[in-house]
Amino acid sequence: MSYVDEVLARVAEKNAEQPEFLQAVTEVLNSLRPVIDQNETQYRKEALLERITEPERVVMFRVPWVDDQGQVQVNRGFRVQFNSAIGPYKGGLRLHPSVNLGIIKFLGFEQIFKNSLTGLPIGGGKGGSDFNPKGKSDREIMAFCQSFMTELSRHIGADTDVPAGDIGVGGREIGYMFGQYKRIRNQYEGVLTGKGLSYGGSLARTEATGYGLLYFTKEMLQANNIDLAGKTVCISGSGNVAIYAAQKAQQLGAKVVTVSDSTGWVYDPDGIDIALLKQVKEIDRARLTAYAEKKTNAVYHEGRGVWVTKCDVALPCATQNELLIDDAKALVENGCFAVAEGANMPTTLEATQYLQQHGVLFAPGKAANAGGVATSALEMSQNSERLSWTFDEVDAKLHDIMVNIFRNLDSAAKRYGVAGDYVAGANIAGFEKIANAMIAQGVC
Repeated sequence: MSYVDEVLARVAEKNAEQPEFLQAVTEVLNSLRPVIDQNETQYRKEALLERITEPERVVMFRVPWVDDQGQVQVNRGFRVQFNSAIGPYKGGLRLHPSVNLGIIKFLGFEQIFKNSLTGLPIGGGKGGSDFNPKGKSDREIMAFCQSFMTELSRHIGADTDVPAGDIGVGGREIGYMFGQYKRIRNQYEGVLTGKGLSYGGSLARTEATGYGLLYFTKEMLQANNIDLAGKTVCISGSGNVAIYAAQKAQQLGAKVVTVSDSTGWVYDPDGIDIALLKQVKEIDRARLTAYAEKKTNAVYHEGRGVWVTKCDVALPCATQNELLIDDAKALVENGCFAVAEGANMPTTLEATQYLQQHGVLFAPGKAANAGGVATSALEMSQNSERLSWTFDEVDAKLHDIMVNIFRNLDSAAKRYGVAGDYVAGANIAGFEKIANAMIAQGVC
């Protein structure tokens, strides 16, 4: 049995109840076979794959808080510090009822390679809670965030672990958490990213993941002699990533015709009205039915269905495993030639393989959506230097990072004889840097 197969079997046995984590590990290790096979003796002796698939530290804790009726509620909090070989742990905090240890481990594992791909000195981590912020008052959100940070503050720091936002964690939540950290630790430091501009945040951070997705997608298309301008784009999601991906896509000359939320999706043949979408989602915090009510030609559909829409480019920007095998078949049948992941692992393994087998250019999230964490690292740099860069300065750095990510993974895929396989290229390019750092630092 090969070294990769041995480790996959061992990981599956130890983590049988964590399907998302097993999915991520399987996808990464299988695509790394060309590298592992060339270095099997050394990597086996160093137990490199065993170490890279086992978190350095897992913190799990209770989060008690009081709701507006005076009732004490208890949630479960997590922080997985997965790998610090190239820098302090870096990864978002997710607040969603679906959060469990397996999901946090999957996200943290993916973050190792994503952060490596940025070229910046940041390791991989992830955290969150099964708390549901929807329908909660500002006071309840603050009560939860303060309790959550009271425990988390013991385990993080500007040179140790720097969390950011993710699903359910935006500027409001980061503000409450930062205030509590400062209060407890009596330190004003860049311990969180995604902060408000008045207290250490970076311009362009809000737009970064969506903008970066489009910078990467445009570069990928250009490398295959395709122009993004004039193409039809389908996007899922209507949160931060989806909104700014749609905005940048339309700035680059494409037409975005769909967005979605947890209850349904909108098709707008005229192109999504970004100003209206921001009003509905960022200000009114309403459902997409409100968008369709205000836009004459827009049609709202209940449930799933974004991927049945005819498009040239698909950008899944909602959540993990949202693009299934039947969706992949529909995209191929309708002539879609490129899929770039704006969310973390939004495409199932089966769907990914189908798309690749049918010639669809496929960009994995660890590469295509790395713009958010890259700009978080730029925020860390500004905090360390006590500087604030302009929007254009940050945006230019983001653009260069995303272009370099594509070029590096494209080069890695070609070096190992899998040209055009951007999943393998991303994993290889991210892995090589991590592996070298781990070996250089000894058994730790």
